[in-house]
Amino acid sequence: MTASFMYAPEIERMDRAALKRLQLERLKQTLAHAYANVPHTRAAFDAKGVTPDDLVHLEDLARFPFTVKSDLRDNYPFGLFAVPREELVRLHASSGTTGKPTLVGYTQDDIDRWADLIARSLACAGVRPGDIMHNALGYGLFTGGLGFHYGAERLGCTVVPVSGGQTERQIALIQDFGATVLNATPSYALNLAEMAERMGVDLATGTLRVGIFGAEPWSETMRAELDRRLGVKSMDSYGLSEIMGPGVAMECPDRLGLHGWEDHFLFEIIDPETQEPLPMGEAGELVITTLTKRGLPMIRYRTRDITRLTTEPCRCGRTHVRILRVTGRNDDMLIIRGVNLYPSQIEAVLVGFPGLSPHYQLVVSRQGSMDHLTVEAEAAETGDEASRKVLAHHVRHHIKSMCGVSCEVVIRLPDEVPRSQGKAVRVRDLRKE
Repeated sequence: MTASFMYAPEIERMDRAALKRLQLERLKQTLAHAYANVPHTRAAFDAKGVTPDDLVHLEDLARFPFTVKSDLRDNYPFGLFAVPREELVRLHASSGTTGKPTLVGYTQDDIDRWADLIARSLACAGVRPGDIMHNALGYGLFTGGLGFHYGAERLGCTVVPVSGGQTERQIALIQDFGATVLNATPSYALNLAEMAERMGVDLATGTLRVGIFGAEPWSETMRAELDRRLGVKSMDSYGLSEIMGPGVAMECPDRLGLHGWEDHFLFEIIDPETQEPLPMGEAGELVITTLTKRGLPMIRYRTRDITRLTTEPCRCGRTHVRILRVTGRNDDMLIIRGVNLYPSQIEAVLVGFPGLSPHYQLVVSRQGSMDHLTVEAEAAETGDEASRKVLAHHVRHHIKSMCGVSCEVVIRLPDEVPRSQGKAVRVRDLRKE
């Protein structure tokens, strides 16, 4: 990436009326581009009885069909692209562990725009040219590593492309190179902090200043733990491969929600059951439409992420809509004996609980006709079996009082809960085995 990032703060502080005019113009272009070039999109529009000409106001988008993840799988590999395959310069894909992978692709213009949006996001989070970014997100087909790599270089940072794994060596590199920014999943950042403490290294008093964490839901208690153990200001990053990858939204240092870049994405909240749009401020499922993506335009993509939006002024002066922390995914929600539960709610109880390390897994099984939850937490110290049983009793009582769900709690010995090298596996669903 040879082009430099031109920071344009006026875009992030646009008058909302002007921002909506820009969105409408770009949305019309996106709908026309997708309708003309993607057979699946044309068929979906025709089935709903709409064409791009039916979009006169932004609110008219509610008449258009949704795109869902299965659409990418059903049209695998190249069926949803709006340009000839030869115009794509990059492909990324999911692991495909639950079936066909989902494939995304980028034109050169898409790659350049992506780098600019990552650079904008990093600048929003307090990263500056000259910072050294230790990039512990996975490289390869996962969008996180390369996405942040190009964006950080575009901003003018020095990037250490270390990816995941070799945790002890990563601690040494953070010290040797004087990294000021750590980019990782929150679960792997916690793994780094724990390993450093075992090595006798106090990262909290080192050079790290900013932590950019995302790619999985994480709680405010996890944020406080990372701030304390790493000596950083932990910033939430939001994105998903189907839309672009990281760089869709980012927190500013006020940490009052993630600024979603509305000049490139249109955000809606819908009721996941009725699929009807919800008013600003109400909690529901986040739906995103791309406004400037050429290779793989996404129309009303259902993210499955549950959150709220606000346009209330932020102290930083940015006017773009804010995403008020993703609390979970509606397809990750557990229903235990009639109680709706997100893994992040359990995390909020476990992280920082006296006597526990912040590592856990939730095991869901079937007992008769009822779903049963076992929380596998980890003791901070070995101790004896009797003390672990007492600790399990206290944790179980606290989960019941805070989350309203009855569960079994098993306290594992230190290091018995698997550590993450990337995205954490928080739920083991034995019902599917």
